[in-house]
Amino acid sequence: MDLLTAEFFQRALIGGALIAITAPLMGLFLVLRRLAMIGDTLSHVSIAGVALGFLINVYPVAVGLAFAVIASFGIEALRKTYRSFAELSIAIIMSGGIALASILFTLKKGFNLNVTSYLFGSIYTLNQTDLIVVAAITAIVLVVVLLLRKELFLLAFDEDAASVGGLPVRYFNILIGVLTALVISASIKIVGALLVSALLTIPAACSLALSKSFRQAIGLVVIVGEVAVVAGLWMAGVWNLAPGGTIVLLLIAMLLASLAFRRMKV
Repeated sequence: MDLLTAEFFQRALIGGALIAITAPLMGLFLVLRRLAMIGDTLSHVSIAGVALGFLINVYPVAVGLAFAVIASFGIEALRKTYRSFAELSIAIIMSGGIALASILFTLKKGFNLNVTSYLFGSIYTLNQTDLIVVAAITAIVLVVVLLLRKELFLLAFDEDAASVGGLPVRYFNILIGVLTALVISASIKIVGALLVSALLTIPAACSLALSKSFRQAIGLVVIVGEVAVVAGLWMAGVWNLAPGGTIVLLLIAMLLASLAFRRMKV
């Protein structure tokens, strides 16, 4: 009970609970569109932004967010250039992000330890500014998904049909990319850039294994994310484990349980 009354743990729970809504939700759309690896790409680009933020003494998450948004535009532009090889856009942007981050790391070695917390997550160090950023991004994502849920549904399952039906596919692709960039930038301090892809994809995998409809999948993906983050934080706090790693391993355990349950029902 002492853990629950600690301010740092309360901030961690709030931040984790918020990101457990948006990351799995955006991840579901990405998985359905076969863009699951975009999470890794944007997270690596975000780390380059975080490193630059430390270098120029500007709020690192804000710089990482800007880098991720710019990268999302780059991915969409390259996807249009290489229509038959769309995955090339993800590989190219990821390579550029890693290269830029490695250069920035060497410019000022003194901040390497701070950047490490963004690589593996440092949810217990969330401050008031971090919570405001996460809450704002959560609100934006939820409003967009609620208002455009029908269009996003059509785009996720059949982009060609959406285009024929008059949907401005290009702008919706950019919108999804920007929203994903926002979510990833907010997530890297919680679970870390190296693990954020798991928070995007594994809840979606659990949801798709158990759900029978798209609406059910949306509900399940959020539930899985919330259970994993909240339970993972509690386990990490009680047993003194790494929070990000604990959350991801718990997600994997939940995925295995979901697959086993589905096999039992067949």
